[in-house]
Amino acid sequence: MKAAAFAYLRADDLPDALAWLAEHGADSKLIAGGQSLVPMMAMRLVRPAVLIDIGRIDTLKHRQVMPDLVRIGAGVRQREVETDPRIARALPLLRDALAWVGHVQTRNRGTIGGSLAHADPSAELPLVAAVLDARLTLRAHAGPPRSVSARDFFLGPMSTAIGDTECLYEIDWPRWSGDGVGSAFQETAMRHGDFALAAAACQLQVDADGRCLRAALGLGAVDGRPRAFDDLAKHLIGRPVDAALANEVATLAAARVEPGTDPHADQAYRRHLAAVMLSRAILGAARAGQASDRQPGNGGRP
Repeated sequence: MKAAAFAYLRADDLPDALAWLAEHGADSKLIAGGQSLVPMMAMRLVRPAVLIDIGRIDTLKHRQVMPDLVRIGAGVRQREVETDPRIARALPLLRDALAWVGHVQTRNRGTIGGSLAHADPSAELPLVAAVLDARLTLRAHAGPPRSVSARDFFLGPMSTAIGDTECLYEIDWPRWSGDGVGSAFQETAMRHGDFALAAAACQLQVDADGRCLRAALGLGAVDGRPRAFDDLAKHLIGRPVDAALANEVATLAAARVEPGTDPHADQAYRRHLAAVMLSRAILGAARAGQASDRQPGNGGRP
C-alpha cells in the first residue's frame, strides 16, 4: 500500500514547527527519523493531513553530560547516542538497551525522541525511560515548556501525554553516581531486531560485598506500556543479589503485567519470559556493578 495524500512542511527551526503544530493540531504529525511513522502511513494505520518534518532542526540535537543527569535533545539519532563514550559511561542502561533497537540502519535514522513519542509497548527506549524515571520536556507555540515524568508520559499503546500542539523537546536521564553501578538489558524476540516478546531492564548499585545499595527495574513488551516496579526494587536493598533473590523479585513483577496473545506466544508464555528476562537482568546488573567496583577510579561506570 501507499500512504494517503498529505501536505509536507519542512521546518528549519523550532518556532516554525510549533507554529504549524498550533495551526494544524490533530491533523498533523511530526516526522524526524520516520522509522515508525512511515511504515504506519504506508499501511494507512495513520493518515495525517499534514506532515511536519523536524529532522533538520539543530536545537533538537543537543547532548549534555552533567554530574547528575544526561540531557539529550529529542532529535538526536539513536546511533549517535549509542556510540558516544561519555553517554555510555554516564548511562550504561541506555547504552545496553540501544543495542537491541532494530538494526544499525534503523538506529542511523531513528531518533531518541521519536521512539519515546511513538510509545510502542515493545520498544526498548520507553522501558529505560520508565525504569530510570526520566523527565521529558514538551514545547508548544504558546506557553512555557512542560516537564513530564516518564511514569506519567506513557499512557498506553502508542499513547502519550503529548498534546496535539506539543513537540517533545528534550529528555533528562538521571545519572547514578558512586562506585558499583551496573546495568543489564535483556530481551527475547523471534529474531534480533524484531519486536520483543518480553524485555527487562535493571540498574543496580552494589557495595564491594555484592550487597545492593540502590535498585531500579522494569518490564517491557508485556503490558500496554512500560512498567517500572519501585516497590519490588526495594526488596533488593541491603541484600546480596543472588539467583534466588533475583527469581523471587522477577516472579513477583511478572505476575503484575498483562501480556497479550498472538500467533507467536500466548499470555502465559510471555509472562514466563518476562520473569526469566528480569531475573537475568537483575543478576547481570549485579555482576556489572561488582566488576565496575573492582576498577579503581571509574566511578562505577563500566
